[in-house]
Amino acid sequence: MKQKDTIVQDVHAAQEKLISSVKLSLNDAEALLREAATATGDRASELREQALSSLKHTREALYVAQDEMLAQGRKAVRATDEYVHDNPWQAIGVAGMAGLLLGVLLSRR
Repeated sequence: MKQKDTIVQDVHAAQEKLISSVKLSLNDAEALLREAATATGDRASELREQALSSLKHTREALYVAQDEMLAQGRKAVRATDEYVHDNPWQAIGVAGMAGLLLGVLLSRR
């Protein structure tokens, strides 16, 4: 269970890192585009290029985060599979209780 908790914490940390990175990059790109709207000539072109570069970095960060999330998901699946193989009766009990609770909730509607 400790391994599962660690994986969940890693996933949450990766999500927070991704969200903050995307927000920062998008804020930078937005500020650059606003400034480019009022600028003219070479300065406007330079600001647009910086905004495009910022968006490119955001896209790359999203790809990296996606890869990290997939890797963490695979670890979680592997850890769950190992747990179920090591503790089959507990897994059956948990699944039975979840089914019972779901049945009770659905029958109330």
